[in-house]
Amino acid sequence: MKPFIYQRATSLQDAVAMLAARPDARVIAGGTNLLDLMKLQIEVPQHLVDLNNLGLDTIENIPGGGLRLGAMVRNTDLASNETVRRQYGVLTRAIVSGASGQIRNRATTAGNLMQRTRCPYFYGTAMACNKREPGSGCDARNGISANLAILGTSDACIATHPSDMAIAMRALDAEVRVLGAEGEYSIPIADFHRLPGDTPHIDTGLRSGEIITAVELPAPLGGTHVYRKVRERASYAFATVSVALVAQVDGANVAIERLAFGGLAAKPWRVEAAERRGSGTPEEIARDAAAIVLEGARPTERNRYKIDLAQRTLHAALIDAQEHSR
Repeated sequence: MKPFIYQRATSLQDAVAMLAARPDARVIAGGTNLLDLMKLQIEVPQHLVDLNNLGLDTIENIPGGGLRLGAMVRNTDLASNETVRRQYGVLTRAIVSGASGQIRNRATTAGNLMQRTRCPYFYGTAMACNKREPGSGCDARNGISANLAILGTSDACIATHPSDMAIAMRALDAEVRVLGAEGEYSIPIADFHRLPGDTPHIDTGLRSGEIITAVELPAPLGGTHVYRKVRERASYAFATVSVALVAQVDGANVAIERLAFGGLAAKPWRVEAAERRGSGTPEEIARDAAAIVLEGARPTERNRYKIDLAQRTLHAALIDAQEHSR
């Protein structure tokens, strides 16, 4: 790890001023991803600004019945919050499916959204990766791509976004509150993460010097909440395919209220046209919705299996919804 300057911000305004003064500065929250990248010298910030003592670790009600989740709320505290468990169950289920208990005790709401890809070519510094080194190429396209993206890809990058929490937040229509030199504003989570295009090294819509202050959830949805994750091993593994689902169940029939996929793209993948299309059996609804969601998929030979797996995972999630509603 290379030497760096560490400063602990004393207020939000102090943090913004520090970032404005040092364009090379990075924010550190839980550090569960950034410190690993620094140890590998994939990221080499010269200046770290710590936000841990700014009071951003609260969960509060907001007008209209929603919740404001502070940027520094730990994943464990968020998942175990009684209101979140009762009214935003898909979020709790997504969080507890990720990482380990120890990491969830440290990881934060904002840090989870800011995770960088776990593509092995991004971590493999001897291999070409446009996300790690713009313009170097993408060895993943003709390499071991079995667990990489099939949607929203470009010739420059086929990496996936790793967060489970973000998939659930996309299904819930969350908004990310951001503070910069020009004040505070909101970014819909649909627009927060970016597809690679020609600039795969730019992961989010955050501008230089901006920080996440909170994530806001709208009024809760009814229905049955499910998070279904398929992975290569039972714990401490990122999704091959995941489904965040809010469903309405009526006996043998189900209907999709909200649906987002993980493991398929560089951002949480939601196609609203696949939602609210009437009810039917889990098999019928999964087949219909998956056809819409997967339109335009560009798989490699090694990850073509994800097309079938996505439909089967959705089918299983709809069956889960039936079982949970009994």
